[in-house]
Amino acid sequence: MATKERWGTRLGLVLAMAGNAVGLGNFLRFPAQAAKNGGGAFMIPYIVALIVMGLPLMWVEWTLGRYGGQFGHHSAPGILQSTARGRGWKYFGVFGIWANLIIAAFYVYIESWCLAYAGFSAIGGFRDTPAKEFYNNLIGASENNIFSISIWGMGVFAVCIVLNVFILSRGLARGIETVAKIGMPILILFAAILAVRGLMSQVGDEGVVESPFVGLNFVWEPKLDSLANPAVWLAAAGQIFFTLSIGIGSIHCYSSYLRAKDDIALTGATTAWTNEFCEVVLGGTVLIPIAVAYLGLSHVADPETSGFALGFLSFPTLFQKWGWLAAPAGFLWFGLLFVAAITSSLAMGQPIMAFLQDEYGFDRKRSALAFGGMLLLLAVPVAIFEQKSFFDEFDFWGGTFALVVFAFGESILFGWVFGMDKAWAEMNRGAELKIPSIFYYFIKYLTPVFLFFILAGSIFQPKAGWDAYSNALFKGEEMPAWEWSGSGVIGKILHKDIEDSSDPQKQAFNEDLKLVRTIDRLVLVGVFLFFSVLVYFAWKRRAAEGRLAT
Repeated sequence: MATKERWGTRLGLVLAMAGNAVGLGNFLRFPAQAAKNGGGAFMIPYIVALIVMGLPLMWVEWTLGRYGGQFGHHSAPGILQSTARGRGWKYFGVFGIWANLIIAAFYVYIESWCLAYAGFSAIGGFRDTPAKEFYNNLIGASENNIFSISIWGMGVFAVCIVLNVFILSRGLARGIETVAKIGMPILILFAAILAVRGLMSQVGDEGVVESPFVGLNFVWEPKLDSLANPAVWLAAAGQIFFTLSIGIGSIHCYSSYLRAKDDIALTGATTAWTNEFCEVVLGGTVLIPIAVAYLGLSHVADPETSGFALGFLSFPTLFQKWGWLAAPAGFLWFGLLFVAAITSSLAMGQPIMAFLQDEYGFDRKRSALAFGGMLLLLAVPVAIFEQKSFFDEFDFWGGTFALVVFAFGESILFGWVFGMDKAWAEMNRGAELKIPSIFYYFIKYLTPVFLFFILAGSIFQPKAGWDAYSNALFKGEEMPAWEWSGSGVIGKILHKDIEDSSDPQKQAFNEDLKLVRTIDRLVLVGVFLFFSVLVYFAWKRRAAEGRLAT
C-alpha cells in the first residue's frame, strides 16, 4: 500500500530538506574540521568538494527520489530498484534505511544532551556547576568502566525518542514540515544573535584575550599550502557528506513525495545554499570567533580541544563572562543545537517508516511506533556502554563509512546503469533552474572518481597521515614506515585505535572494550541482515501481487 502523502507547501519542503541537512555537524563538526585543518587552508578543498561532489550528489539523490516516487517507492531499496531493475540494487538500497536507524541511535542521544544543556543553561545552572561535571553526570561517566549509566540522562534520552516518534506520527505536512517551518527560522535567529554578540567582544572585556576577528580571519584567509595535503581533502570531502546529509537515504525519501514535474533543480540548490549559509556563515561565525576571543587561537586550533569539547565543555563557561546574558546565551546556543538535531533526526525516521508503509501496509502511527521500538533497542546500549564502544562504532560504520559506500554506489547507478542521458533528462524535468552542463560530466566521470579516492583513502589509512607520505614524495622528507591508522577502516577492524597499556586496570578495560565492540559489530551486521530479509519478503509480496514491474 503506497502512501499518498505530499508536502504541504514548497517552502515547507525547502525548510524540511534544509532541516534534514542542517544538523550538529554545521555548528560543531564544521568548525572543528576547519580548525584542525588550518582554517582557510581547509576552505579551498571544502568548496571544491562541494562543487564536484556535494552538489552533483545532492541533485542525483533528489532525482532518484522523485523518479522512484512515481512508482510508489519512498525508501532507498524500492527507489534504486525502480531505477536499475536489477535484482541486487534493492539490497544495496538497504544502506539507505539501515544507516538512518544506526545514526539515529546515537544522534538522538546527543540531541538529548542539547535539550538537557539548554534547560540547565536557562535556569543559570552553569554559574555554580562546571560543564565537565554536568556532562559526566549526564552520561554517567566512570573511568575505566565499560558501563556508563545515568538514570536522569537516560530519562532525557527517552523524552527525545518519544518526541521524535510523536512528531513523525503526525505525518509529513502536520509533523515534519510544521517543525521545520518553526524550527529553522528559530535556529537562524538564535545563531545570528550569538554571532553578533560574539563579534562585539573586544580585548579588555572580561576574559577576552584576542579579538574574535582573529578567529574569523583564521577561517576565511585563503591558504594554498593545503592543496597538496591529501588529509585535508579527505576531511573536506567527509564534511560535505555530513553537511548535506548525502549517502544516507533521507533526501531520496523526502523527494519521493514530489510529483513527476515538480522542480528539483532550483529547490535542491536552494536547500543546499540554505545549509551552506547555516554552516559556513553562521557556524563559522559563532564557535571559532567566540572561542578564539576567550581561549586564544592556539587552543582552538588544537585537535584535542576543538569541536565537541568547545561546544559542550567550554562554551557554558565562556558564556558566564557575558554577565546577565550568560543564561540566555547558553539557552540560545544549546537551543539551536537541539533544533538542528531534531530536524535531522526526524529525517532519519521517515525512510524507515516509509518502507514499512509502502511494503507492509503500516499506517502512519503504527510505522512511527515500529521505528521507535527499533530505535529504542539500539539506543539502550548506546546510552549504557562507554562511548568508545557502541556510540563510536555506530558513528563510524553507520555515520561515516556507510555514507561513502552508498554514495559511490548510487553515483555508478545513476550515471552508468540508469544511463547519463536519461538521468540528465530526468534531472531537468520541470526545472526552474537550468543546471550548468558541466555537471553532466561531473556526475558521470568526476564525482565517481572523487568518491573512489575518498573510499580508498578511508579504508587504507596510514597512522602517519597521508600528508607524511605526500611530503616524502614531493619534499624529500623521510618516508615513514606503514602502520594502520585507528581512524581508518582496516585500523578500526584491527582495533588500532585502542592502545595497549602497562596499567592492569586500563588494559582490562581495553579488553572489555574490544569484546563489546565485537558484539556491537555483530549487531550492525544483524540489523543490516534484518532489513535485507524484510526487503526479500517485501518483494516476494510484490511478486505475488503482480507489482514487480514497479
